[in-house]
Amino acid sequence: MLIGYVSDEQHVAIEDAQLEFFRGEGEGRESVEAHSRASGAVYADIVPGAWTLAIGKPGYTRKLVDVEIRPGMRPRRFRLMSDRLLGYCWPKWVRSGEPTELRIHAIEPFTASIWRYGWTKQPIADLGLFESFGPGGDRQILPDEDFAASGCDWNWHGRPFGADERNVITAPDKPGLLYVHLQSRSGAFFNFPLIVAPAVPTADVAVLASTMDWNAYNDFGGRSNYVAAGELPAEPAVNVRQVSPFLRDTGGRWWNRPDNDYAPLSFDRPEPVNRIDLDEEITTPMRRFGSEHVAPATWRLLGWLEREGLAYDLYAENQLDSGVLDLDRYKILILDAHPEYWTRRMYDTVKAWVFERGGRLMYLGGNGLDCEVELVNDGTAGVYLNGDQSYYVTNRDFTGGPFSFSPRRIERDGRFECPASLLGVRTTLTGMGTGAPYRLLDADHFAFEGTGLRTGDAFGHAALDLRNIGLGASGHETDRTCEHAPAGTRMLAKGLNPHEGGAESVYFETLSGGAVFSTGSISWICSLPIDEGISRITSNVIRRFTAGGRPSVERAPAGAKQEVRPA
Repeated sequence: MLIGYVSDEQHVAIEDAQLEFFRGEGEGRESVEAHSRASGAVYADIVPGAWTLAIGKPGYTRKLVDVEIRPGMRPRRFRLMSDRLLGYCWPKWVRSGEPTELRIHAIEPFTASIWRYGWTKQPIADLGLFESFGPGGDRQILPDEDFAASGCDWNWHGRPFGADERNVITAPDKPGLLYVHLQSRSGAFFNFPLIVAPAVPTADVAVLASTMDWNAYNDFGGRSNYVAAGELPAEPAVNVRQVSPFLRDTGGRWWNRPDNDYAPLSFDRPEPVNRIDLDEEITTPMRRFGSEHVAPATWRLLGWLEREGLAYDLYAENQLDSGVLDLDRYKILILDAHPEYWTRRMYDTVKAWVFERGGRLMYLGGNGLDCEVELVNDGTAGVYLNGDQSYYVTNRDFTGGPFSFSPRRIERDGRFECPASLLGVRTTLTGMGTGAPYRLLDADHFAFEGTGLRTGDAFGHAALDLRNIGLGASGHETDRTCEHAPAGTRMLAKGLNPHEGGAESVYFETLSGGAVFSTGSISWICSLPIDEGISRITSNVIRRFTAGGRPSVERAPAGAKQEVRPA
């Protein structure tokens, strides 16, 4: 009978794994041997009842599993962790002075250290050499089911006790983006981020790291919002190019589940998508696919702020949702490269701050606030409510190049309301995947003071984002203004991308004294460290917003609302 399937942490089939089902002791011990087939399937003739399974395969961590064999049973999943260096902190975001736990999978002794990522990487703590007393004691055990939904719970899953005191670290007093560096005895390297928010605000500027987005793109466990978005398939993949739920086209064809019936995506997992190479510097071109919109891009923003002498506090999006981030303590909120997924509470909080209490918002990304996420399991996982996005398949047209879409204007609204109601722009697919400079449309705006640019000039030629071949600051995924933008929205610049696509940078002010500056491009932050024009424009806006000078509209009485066109 079919007992189950053996797969790795990515839910890819493992062939020829050795399995022994046993029960009893001494002379009465029963034992049945089996092997996994090319599909990962395990067939065996076993008497029904309770068995213990020992499973192993060279290159993976062996483990024991309790199995109840019964006729007509649903095939079980058996997940093995591959031999590699990996880790994460839990929780992944803390405040200064709060503890967090190192959860590390290692097959040999390793050293750990903590670094602060600003304009340069600075070591701040050497945690020393880690080596378990027992052989293989630093190997972690994977849960067998969909742990992309339920979480890995490393240090606790499969063990009678959790991390020892060396695995628990205290966040330093200085907030910012930290990375934990791991180096194994044989030279393997891995690192992972830790967001440290201030215990109390220290600056006028709050930067929001797109942690909901990081989680959406994290496919550790075999699922992300773009790979098997709805649920983990029953059978592991043999070849991901031939098994459709695992294809990485856009995931769009899997975003049409009735009643938004999507399995959660847990934050309690390693995030290989956020790793940064040991020799990578802040001005190093971003060659790893996807790094242009996750933590490596956030690092470029934070490092540039430090180079410019602009103080900031860093927060995770989860901390905005939970209320740890008090917007009323800040003059500016900066959104990074790709804040695509927000909770309704986040959206309502920020919109009220901007329109009712004079908050200043800088949106330095693209394809933002585009889908709603609901936090579940005490905030440790999110359900990504993707809705009907079948246009990704039906409207695809490659006549403009391998990463282009048709010249038609293909747009959609976000789940809460059109994102342009808050940002002044919303995402479009026209020109997606391309890169180009911007053309200046309004040189009289304060954002361009001291740049030497005139109306009609092109700027933003340099970019670290190699996903758009480094062709400019308007790139990868871009936004444009629309009829739902607030009254008085002023277009400042437009990307020169193919098919009349690309980003539109806009600015508007609110009756409460607030203001919004939007760049509409994922690639903008990838240009900040190396493009003089992009750098000066961004610093102009920050310095104006923090100087205390109000926009050129009168303050409205308390409770007054600014007219926004229906969304």
